[in-house]
Amino acid sequence: MKTPRFLVPVLAALALAGCKQHADDGTAPAATNTASAAPVAAPPGGWTEQVTRTPDGGFVMGNPNAPVKLIEYGSRSCPHCAHFSKEGEPLLKSQYVATGKVSYEFRDFLIHPMDLAAILVGQCNGPSTFFPILDQMMASQDQMVAKLQTLPPTFQNSLTGSPNDQATKWAEALGYIQFVGQRGVPEAKTRACLADPKATDAITQQMNTAQSQFNVDQTPTFLINGTKSDAYDWATLEPALKAAGA
Repeated sequence: MKTPRFLVPVLAALALAGCKQHADDGTAPAATNTASAAPVAAPPGGWTEQVTRTPDGGFVMGNPNAPVKLIEYGSRSCPHCAHFSKEGEPLLKSQYVATGKVSYEFRDFLIHPMDLAAILVGQCNGPSTFFPILDQMMASQDQMVAKLQTLPPTFQNSLTGSPNDQATKWAEALGYIQFVGQRGVPEAKTRACLADPKATDAITQQMNTAQSQFNVDQTPTFLINGTKSDAYDWATLEPALKAAGA
């Protein structure tokens, strides 16, 4: 199917803008060495089952007192973030978060026009389902792109009103409401989240902080113990975590 002309910039952005592009030079990112921490006793269910919302608007998994604190700024429509979710996150959880040595916080970052809708929907049900829904959204990017390609040119003209109004239209068009509904989130609850201006304001503030404090301008961007890392995938992130004491 031919892509509607008005969507060409959006689809091109999914492959390029905002998502990190790196040449592999075979070197690992620099990191500060610290002493390895002693093992920490996990609570019932394990550290990977402990998820809380942070004051900075992210969702953190693992030991709140972990000596190595990893933060990822990611976009739910970024292919590089989806690659990390598939290839790196399972190893991060099983080999590092589960030990109590590393906590993993995900902070949503807007790159593409549909991202606000995905964030509001993805965060709606709170900590208990945050990471499963996030991972499944990442894994479903191809389906989202396919739906983008079917949108009529008139859709662009329908994107009027407040950011929340536009987010609702994106969520309806791309099937996000049904997506989380199939995962147990009632439609009424999802629509209330999409209409919540306070949630949108909080995301805007989170974006401003990311850009002003950490110079985040692309995804994924990783912070290790509050310092921006050059890592961009699991192959470059794991050595940095080890160097930090994981």
